[in-house]
Amino acid sequence: MALLFRWLLRIFSGLLFLGLAALAIAYWFAARSLPDYDASFRVEGVEGPVEIVRDNANVPHVFGETDADVFYGLGFAQAQDRLWQMTMLRRTAQGRLSELFGQRTVAIDSLVRRLDLYNAAVRSVEDQTPEARAALQAYADGVNAWLEQVNAGARGRGAPEFWLFSPQIAPWQPADSLAIIKLMGLQLSSHVRSEVLRARTSLALPDARVRDILPDAPGNGITALPDYAALFPDAPRYAKADDAPRDSLSPVMPRSLAGASNAWAAAPSRAAAGGTLLANDPHLGFTAPSIWYLARLELDSGGVIGATIPGVPTILLGRSAELGWGLTSSYLDDQDLHIEKVNPDNSEEVLTPEGYKPLETRTSIIEVAGAEPVTLTLRWSENGPILPGSQYDLGTVTPPGHVASLSWTVLTANDTSYSAAFDLMRAKSVEEGIAASETFIGPSQNLTLADGESIALKMIGAMPRRADEHQSKGRMPTPGWLSRNRWQGRLPYASNPEFVDPTGGILGNTNNKLLDRPFPLHVSFNWGDTQRIQRWRRLMQNREVHTRESFIEAQLDTVSPTARSLLPLIAADLWFTGEAAPDGTPARQRQRALSLLAEWNGEMNEHLPEPLIYATWLRMLQERLIRDDLGPLADEFAHVEPLFIERVFRDTGGASAWCDVVQSARTETCEEMARLSLDDALIWLEENYGRALESLRWGDAHQATHDHQVLGDTPILKWFVNIRQSTSGGDFTLQRGMTAGTEPEPFNNVHGAGYRGVYDFADPESSVFITATGQSGHPLSSHYDDLGELWRRGEYIPMSLDPELARAGAVGITHLRPR
Repeated sequence: MALLFRWLLRIFSGLLFLGLAALAIAYWFAARSLPDYDASFRVEGVEGPVEIVRDNANVPHVFGETDADVFYGLGFAQAQDRLWQMTMLRRTAQGRLSELFGQRTVAIDSLVRRLDLYNAAVRSVEDQTPEARAALQAYADGVNAWLEQVNAGARGRGAPEFWLFSPQIAPWQPADSLAIIKLMGLQLSSHVRSEVLRARTSLALPDARVRDILPDAPGNGITALPDYAALFPDAPRYAKADDAPRDSLSPVMPRSLAGASNAWAAAPSRAAAGGTLLANDPHLGFTAPSIWYLARLELDSGGVIGATIPGVPTILLGRSAELGWGLTSSYLDDQDLHIEKVNPDNSEEVLTPEGYKPLETRTSIIEVAGAEPVTLTLRWSENGPILPGSQYDLGTVTPPGHVASLSWTVLTANDTSYSAAFDLMRAKSVEEGIAASETFIGPSQNLTLADGESIALKMIGAMPRRADEHQSKGRMPTPGWLSRNRWQGRLPYASNPEFVDPTGGILGNTNNKLLDRPFPLHVSFNWGDTQRIQRWRRLMQNREVHTRESFIEAQLDTVSPTARSLLPLIAADLWFTGEAAPDGTPARQRQRALSLLAEWNGEMNEHLPEPLIYATWLRMLQERLIRDDLGPLADEFAHVEPLFIERVFRDTGGASAWCDVVQSARTETCEEMARLSLDDALIWLEENYGRALESLRWGDAHQATHDHQVLGDTPILKWFVNIRQSTSGGDFTLQRGMTAGTEPEPFNNVHGAGYRGVYDFADPESSVFITATGQSGHPLSSHYDDLGELWRRGEYIPMSLDPELARAGAVGITHLRPR
């Protein structure tokens, strides 16, 4: 026995030693790609010395003798910190993910190839201004200079992920940067999904009930739409959608996660210090690292500082000494689906106003790791690329003998959006900023501006020109062979909504409805917010003057106006009613929950139990209201629709009909639905978090999921690459933390403000900003997540253009010199 024990101990010790040795070797190889920020390099392509000063938060401040050298330095710095992320963005835009990930990503590559994003970017390079083209080329040269260093030296292939996947990296090209902008457009788009969902719902419900579950934003709305079945009598009425879970690598977001943001500004008359104020926090899906990368560029026109996207050489959100700018999703309806009638005698022709015409076709081959290549035949009609029924659930609304095509401004070949963003960086005033953005095509954004004296909001991006008699007004797919449904060019830039120096001295946008103009100047019928704007208006009007601190307070506000308005409606017949119930019974648990909610102020604080009780109740309530009417289609409404709940409980237009279970003999009331759904919620909470309601914490369920897109689901590795944080906020708070909406963790915080910035032009150097993770994309770097805890606590870092301040606490200074 003693001998056996000794041998077992030796085997265990040997295995432990081998395991530790393997870990040490893996760590050594992975750590080789950590850059030395204090190094000096001799490089080709710069005219003079370039200095990259990384301040104490690892934000690079890039100095050079020419603008081209500065952009070269930015490319070098971003490649040092985010090489894997940049190459993944490029691969996604090129439709080449399957070369690494096999069959898993063939559907993603197929969609991107059919949209032809990368070729559109290639064709757009020559349409940029000479200065913008020079910046794109210099940036690409800087990225390639770092790739040369990786290839020449023992630098761990440039990023640890390249030890697990192909280490080959093609040289960076100017078109790669433009393709990433188009890829962001794909991520921010939502109108295709909205059109399909409205068509599917129209096939399943009468028009009055469609208006309940898909209501228009408050304000004068649109007259009744045609019944989709009237447009296409042969459309499949109950076709099942693809229920495959969304891949983390897919750039196509669910309808509710397509894009959101906040931005607001105050004129000097409404600022305590007498200078303009601007706050901006764009909302995107969380990843590790964040999509945002902070940087400062010292250009001939002056210093600019703010947030960039790795791979794109421009400060997209930020400020100079004279001007600040922020972006929010405009929700411009810049996409239209068309149903094309295929020639029954020739499947390569579709009907047009002039008769049947051939489709434009091209073959594309997707290389698939571990499998045979996939050959696609790409097709375009006069309206745009033909998309298969498997994409966007188009098969559920496309009748036999037809195919679907897409018109979308982002597919414009001569896209000058980058040049507009480049010129915006150099603008000195609100007026110059608006003028610089005229050539911006897409993705459409609301641009909020502030200089020393003025504030403005201008929607930028090309507005499609639709005919007054368009059959669905862009809200549902329409027959593509009818002239009245086709786009007729673009509206002039002057048609884009514009607000300059409003009388009240404050303007802002939370993706809410901007204005009320008749179709086709309406901008959109689908807006991203009807709730947060209410809270923002109250916070802005509660003060006569504002400060940097009050703008920060508004960015971090976690009070839900939705909770404050809906709880009194759905609990009106439940609060303080009924007989006393013994402890341990469902009735007693219900009374305890109602008692907590009755005293709650609607603050979605991570440490409180009430937000979790409320959110679970609303989720269960909507499920009970819609499941019997919509069946599988109810899965498309994964998030609470507050306007729908309000319509039902106010019985607007007979909407209380949703409370009746259509399959039952009796007629159920909304009070019963509220009570039953609260019981459902309490059972779910007990199963997942325990029975003690007072000990629940919203933050335990509302975890921010900054997950690595590739390694985030890999056993063991996920503990090193994913960043999880308990967070406050919710779907309808200014500090937005959009929930996943799907099991098993429906309240995970998956979408929010990955960047926050507040700019004070009374003292520009007191401006602040922050991102949700860190500057480095390397999991072994101390800068991988060092900004994340500050972000979670609602803290910021200085946003200074003072070079001496950057040098004073620098974590390193990189020198690039001509070879």
